[in-house]
Amino acid sequence: MITCVGIGPGHLDLTTRQVINLIEKADVVAGFDAVLNIISPVISKSAQIVALTYRNQAKELDSVGDLHRQGKNCVVAFMGDIHFSGFQLLERVEKSCGHPVQTVPGISSAQILASRGRVCFDETSFITFHRRGDLEPFKMHLVQSLKLDRNAIVIPRPFDFMPEKIAAYLIESGTEGERNVEVWENLTMREAAWTGTLAQLAEGSENTSRFSDMCIILIRATTPFPSQIFTMSEVG
Repeated sequence: MITCVGIGPGHLDLTTRQVINLIEKADVVAGFDAVLNIISPVISKSAQIVALTYRNQAKELDSVGDLHRQGKNCVVAFMGDIHFSGFQLLERVEKSCGHPVQTVPGISSAQILASRGRVCFDETSFITFHRRGDLEPFKMHLVQSLKLDRNAIVIPRPFDFMPEKIAAYLIESGTEGERNVEVWENLTMREAAWTGTLAQLAEGSENTSRFSDMCIILIRATTPFPSQIFTMSEVG
């Protein structure tokens, strides 16, 4: 059996009990190093660990598929939630084992950011650039969402479409440079936040990003939604 699980945004306290149970009982646990480091306390000492990289993932997932066919209980662990930006990896897992697999969702950093930023998902567009291939359809989706004056939660693509380049692209596409933006890193772990405007974020877009690959962006609507006004007045 192969099960793909979302381990949550980073802190083990936010990994669901179901996912922890699956990891604890697994004969084989596969994932990228950043994920394996988080869940290492709950991996059985007898389990075989398969570390994935962007270069070796196809080969290593084929080995996981082989172990699955030998009757091993295999878990492939994803950061956050599989259904937010993990579908390409899920497709590779299913290709390696030859059939659809069971998936168990987790809490996404996008959900944590919505909580930190006090925005409602009904009023917010979610776009992830954390994918291989052509980004143009997703770029246009972001531009159109901002034209509708919605909030946007955005996951960058390391390391060629990071926050500064996203901001520069949006301004070039006609988005207001004075829009308020927050960039959060390592949510639920070693948190850090940058706040400013799109124009300020776009500065230095030709240079190496000042942010890590564990960052996520909140671009705020220019006019707060009624739910945000109500929430902030309650807090104040």
